[in-house]
Amino acid sequence: MRIGIHEVAEDRRQTGILLVHGITGSPAEMKPLVRKLTAEGFEVACPPLAGHCSTLAELKQTRWTDWYNSLEIALDDLRTRCETVFVSGLSMGALLALKLAAEHPDLVTGVATLSATFFYDGWNVPRLRQRFLLPLVIYSPLRFFLSYHEPSPYGIKDDRIRTMIDAVYRGQCEGLPETYGYSEFPGVTIRETFRLIAAAKRELAAIAAPLLIVHSTEDDMASLKNAAFLADSVSSRLVEKFYVDDTYHVLTLDKRRDDVAARVAGFFVRLHETRAISSEPQLATMESA
Repeated sequence: MRIGIHEVAEDRRQTGILLVHGITGSPAEMKPLVRKLTAEGFEVACPPLAGHCSTLAELKQTRWTDWYNSLEIALDDLRTRCETVFVSGLSMGALLALKLAAEHPDLVTGVATLSATFFYDGWNVPRLRQRFLLPLVIYSPLRFFLSYHEPSPYGIKDDRIRTMIDAVYRGQCEGLPETYGYSEFPGVTIRETFRLIAAAKRELAAIAAPLLIVHSTEDDMASLKNAAFLADSVSSRLVEKFYVDDTYHVLTLDKRRDDVAARVAGFFVRLHETRAISSEPQLATMESA
């Protein structure tokens, strides 16, 4: 019997997808992906991380463990409605998603990373800043007073979207954190991202869930070295890579956002179908005497 589209959508409602936005970002940067996954019939959750969608002062009070705790709470909530859960994250959000998969292998059954960042080595990160300024901010008391203001292109190659973001950041519009995230990266938050990187690296070998790695060939913040490092470090038997051109770091909003959303959705659809088939009761056969 042929299964209709409506029945397929209803079936996928039993599968939840937890999306993780980037640090200093907001759930708004995941909207195109949310729309695509929802259209495919999945239950989708994209909660704000601790300290986000509020004030910069509140962000400064949070640590990476607080961000991670936000996800564990969201995972528990999603599991009350869904039998299966996949996770996907952008940039540092990808590292949080990976850590979730490493620590909860019985709950997370598939992962898709977008611009996973283990090294800040993109073409828009000056070597001087990498070698001297970042360590100064991270390991000295200056981290409590200094902030990093990301220069254009803000991880966006699309001229129209970049112009909009630039206008918002320059004007410091009301409601900015709630809608677009923060326009600066506090020194204390930078230090926490490096602590998160170290914590995520330690657990990569524990990840066995199917993995999709999506990364831009033109990433301005994190080079393709990050994708190669991730692929070589996990224990997953199924690792797919999708290298995207004509886009920068923020894959979910940039010029190839529809292609990225389609590939992530397709990956999760295949995992869902594979699990559905494997969980079907097998018909017993009887041999006549």
